[in-house]
Amino acid sequence: MLRRLVGNTGWSSTGHDAEYEALAHLLATHRQLLLDGGRAEVGSEEGYSACNVFLSAVEKAAKALGLEAAPRAYRKNFSANYRALFPDEARHYRVDVLEASADQHSAIWVNGDKFELSPEAICHAEALQKSWMDLTSLLEGCAAEGKHPARADLVFILRAMDDAWAHFEHRYIAELIDIEEKARKLMIQAVESERKLGQLEDMRGSPEWKEAQASLVQCVATLNSVANFRRKGRDDLGSDILESAQIVLGRVGISSKEVVAAGEGKGMAQAAISDAISRQAGVSLAVDVVASFEAMRLYLRGVKKCLERVDPHLCNNGGLVARLVDWEESWEVGARYVRHAEYQEAICDLVAECHAASHLAPAFTTMCTDCDAELFLVLPRLVILFCLANPTAPRGGLLKGLLPHRYLGSEEKLELADDPELAVLSHQFKQVIDQLGSDSGTSDAYPWTLLVRRSVIGGAEASYQGLQHGLRDQVEYLMRGVEKQSLELQRHCAEDWNQCSSVLVQCFNGGSQKQVLLSPGGKFQV
Repeated sequence: MLRRLVGNTGWSSTGHDAEYEALAHLLATHRQLLLDGGRAEVGSEEGYSACNVFLSAVEKAAKALGLEAAPRAYRKNFSANYRALFPDEARHYRVDVLEASADQHSAIWVNGDKFELSPEAICHAEALQKSWMDLTSLLEGCAAEGKHPARADLVFILRAMDDAWAHFEHRYIAELIDIEEKARKLMIQAVESERKLGQLEDMRGSPEWKEAQASLVQCVATLNSVANFRRKGRDDLGSDILESAQIVLGRVGISSKEVVAAGEGKGMAQAAISDAISRQAGVSLAVDVVASFEAMRLYLRGVKKCLERVDPHLCNNGGLVARLVDWEESWEVGARYVRHAEYQEAICDLVAECHAASHLAPAFTTMCTDCDAELFLVLPRLVILFCLANPTAPRGGLLKGLLPHRYLGSEEKLELADDPELAVLSHQFKQVIDQLGSDSGTSDAYPWTLLVRRSVIGGAEASYQGLQHGLRDQVEYLMRGVEKQSLELQRHCAEDWNQCSSVLVQCFNGGSQKQVLLSPGGKFQV
């Protein structure tokens, strides 16, 4: 049947079974295409698959007709990734190349930068789209009239399409490679900055070394701004945070090399850091800052060996993103609680109070160890209570930072009396302490012990130990005020409080709550 149908269109009737089969396959796959005004719809999985099958049929038809492929020696100059897609000089028609020719005027966005095809590439794209339209029009017309295309017409169009395809593919892929090189430039700059810093390790502390370290920090911050889609992507976390952390560690005799060794699981370094953390609560925060930076350096040294594997869309590189997430988390904490000495002192002050409270109410230790949900009701309650007990201590400065609207009148000296509600609460606290202290048969430590236990275990009868009902009522009235302020502490700026509570728990437990990515193990992940 097919031979009778094509007999009057220039097709030979003998010895060309391969041509007949290729023509039949071309016509059949063309009918499966999803077309919109002659343009192939490839946005859906079904449309993409149908177009891919049709392009394969076009290749087979060209081969069956004995058509020589247009020269494609230019592929030898492609990067390794593209040579894998185009391993030889065969046609290798790809749907994404055809789609790019149709979207020739669409901008290409990579890492927030806009790129456009050159006028030369657009000219070749238009030629390819014209030959594509000629082919689809020929096949559509023949299908509508119930006949098959003339052999000469099909040969002419297939040759023109292949020539246009090769020209566009050459220009398009070359420009993509150039765009990708520019997109990877941020990574290359970071790798180079890390290399320069490594060369200056013997000059640690010198102006040259500090400048190189600051340069690398800026490179990491820039990478974070374009690749860290899982967090904020901040680029304002500067080298002063790292310098502050290094100073903190220097005071307790911990070096960056020991931080790296501890991250790699070396026992002596881990023991040294654990000992330092036990002596100073804020040390663990400085360890996290330095460790996240060293993890980033380790990554850059690893990726230097395989830059061709780096996805130019930097957010698609899982290993990079994981380290940037760790870096931003650690440095955000460091920006407040390591860089600012007053906040660091406040954390140490509060952690010391928390340890003392844990001896009075052992349930608090269990809450911190298990990160029990009840902890996050108890902790703000205790912080308010600690600040009422000694508002001018470093802890008071932290409270002022978390509730700044309560301290509008105190620029130099912290005064609870500057806020009416806090002033009333402070007065109530002093009254309760005095009245509990004057109660017969109690020790000097009893008032504070009672309030701490009440904050941790609630209003259970056991916490009052036979206290008179009048005093119980006063304690409960005070605790209702404390509870109100603790809720405001949690809600006024939830992000700041969540960060603060996480820091307090981390320092109380004596270590980091997250795993630093210094020695990820297994195959290196770009």
